[in-house]
Amino acid sequence: MVKVIASSLRRGNIVDLDGKLFVVLVADNIHPGKGTPVTQLDLRNLANGVKISERYRTTDQVEKAQVEEREHTFLYQDGDGFHFMSTENYEQVQVSPDLIGEQANYLQAEMKVNLSMHEGVAVGIELPQRVTLEVVETEPTVKGQTASSSYKPAILSNGVRTLVPSHIGVGARIIVQTADGAYSERAKD
Repeated sequence: MVKVIASSLRRGNIVDLDGKLFVVLVADNIHPGKGTPVTQLDLRNLANGVKISERYRTTDQVEKAQVEEREHTFLYQDGDGFHFMSTENYEQVQVSPDLIGEQANYLQAEMKVNLSMHEGVAVGIELPQRVTLEVVETEPTVKGQTASSSYKPAILSNGVRTLVPSHIGVGARIIVQTADGAYSERAKD
């Protein structure tokens, strides 16, 4: 374990509090006009998913867990969870649906992801920032509508709803942000 000052913690960091691992969901450094600056952390227990809030002076020491980032390939999902294969040694890792959360909508076969590993157990996942998906349902394109500012609802091939420009029709392949599902651009393929 490495001790770091509380103000250096960021979203996604893994910390050790009393022997339990927590992932940082929100890290706010608060500098009041009077008094000592503090760091407000919203944390989620990796073992049971319980969320807690902690407040530290910005100079307090917090134990940061040693986490290795390793590239893995997504293989498949079954009743036990999500299965990934290491690109280094071809070992398979099973990840619980709780850890993946809503990012599961963007997982595609053969997708390269970074898994954060702590003592051989996956504790975090990072997907590519953008993925290509197909529009399966949307309102028809209306001639004369401006393409620059009007957006319409669409359902993508992964079941996610998003807003797309009015010139995008059913069957179009688009690139969306995995962080929020927002339309980025039309796919070049």
